[in-house]
Amino acid sequence: MIYHMISKEAWKVARENRLYEPPSLQTDRFIHCSTEEQVSGVANMFYTGRTDLLVLVIQEDQVDAEIVYEDLYKMNQLYPHIYGGLNLNAVQKVYRLEPDDVGLFTFQASTELEYRG
Repeated sequence: MIYHMISKEAWKVARENRLYEPPSLQTDRFIHCSTEEQVSGVANMFYTGRTDLLVLVIQEDQVDAEIVYEDLYKMNQLYPHIYGGLNLNAVQKVYRLEPDDVGLFTFQASTELEYRG
C-alpha cells in the first residue's frame, strides 16, 4: 500500500471526475505519495496548520499508471511517485488526517478514523 494526502475538496472533485489528476502532474510529472511510515513526516513538513486533509490508501497493483520509488530531493528515503492520473478503483480506504492539540500530525492506518464524506 502507498498513501497520498489530499484535501477534502480535491477528493470531492476527483470522485466527480472518476480520476485524480492533481497540479503536480503538470509541475512535477507525477503524484507525490508516501509509505505509511512517511505520512506523518511529510504532513508535518508540508501541511502544518491544515485541518482539511485526508489520506488515500492506494493498492499499488491496482494503479494503472507507473509507480516509481525515488529519492528526488536527496532525503535518503525512497518515496513512491505515480506517473499519471490515479484511477479511483485503486483507492482502498480514505482516512481523515487531523493535527493533535499542538498542531502535529500522527498517522497510523490501523488507528485512524475512516472518512465517509
